[in-house]
Amino acid sequence: MKKLYALLLALSLSTMTAAASTHTAKQMIKHTVKKGDTLSAIAHKHHTTISKVRKTNGLKKGDILRVGKVLKVPTNAYVPYTKTYEKPMKYVTKKGDTLSAIAHKHHTSVTKIRKANALRKSQILKIGKVLYLPQNKKTNTLAKAKKPASNKKLVASLSDLDTMSLEKEKKEEPKTFSFMDLFKSKSKKEDKDVDKCQRITSLAKTKLGKKYVWGASGNKNCYDCSSFTKFVYKNIGIDIPRTSIRQSKFGKFVKRSELKKGDLIFFDTSKKRKGYVNHVGIYLGDNKFIHASSAKKKVVITSLNKNFYSNRYKGARRPS
Repeated sequence: MKKLYALLLALSLSTMTAAASTHTAKQMIKHTVKKGDTLSAIAHKHHTTISKVRKTNGLKKGDILRVGKVLKVPTNAYVPYTKTYEKPMKYVTKKGDTLSAIAHKHHTSVTKIRKANALRKSQILKIGKVLYLPQNKKTNTLAKAKKPASNKKLVASLSDLDTMSLEKEKKEEPKTFSFMDLFKSKSKKEDKDVDKCQRITSLAKTKLGKKYVWGASGNKNCYDCSSFTKFVYKNIGIDIPRTSIRQSKFGKFVKRSELKKGDLIFFDTSKKRKGYVNHVGIYLGDNKFIHASSAKKKVVITSLNKNFYSNRYKGARRPS
């Protein structure tokens, strides 16, 4: 038995040494540019970065990729099993899509989508545009390593020894849950929603009295109605469109009778009531809302029961 344990120990140490010596080898491959190719897509396909592709091929940031051009792309020969990497998937934009909604749906972030597709913050999404969506996934595949030649003789020598049986691992008992767990899960979600509503309304109220300027984006604490709502939502981690009419199409539609704190509410404040949204505010509860008012020239709280706003109410949305 002592001889058996000695041989097993030697085999284990030899295998560990071979695995430790394995490293990620880099190689260069050629890629012919096809129609629709972008540096971002090429870099993701070959597990490298845009900056490395540019540096290898002497490309500048403003250079245009011509169809048929052959690029040298540095890539990794294999990915270690312990590494967590982003595997992109393709997504074709549809009408009404926003980066925030796409990121939320695919469990990623707006910043990662912009970086993966080289999008600027002010860039508008066109219908039919193909986006590459990075998603975090841990790979559990082991990198295959060739066994050293010396191991073959060691394994052969073990065949002459007596084998010993190992105890089978005990099977884990299936996990159970109680009926009350369903209510606990629901309660946690409700608490989370209440917390989000509280953060929205609390942050909005900190801007009471700040100056209204049409077209202002929040610089120097100046806002118009839609930049005010965008500022509030952005600071709790939700990216919504810039204009009131686009905000009125974002998120979940909410009936007037089902309004909750933090919901966006929309109005047609035009003199001739042209029938389209041109003003937005944040509902505070008790039929009150906070908004950047062009009439008051500042951020104020107003009653929704007031005839002017009650008669011009156009709907509500709940961004998530």
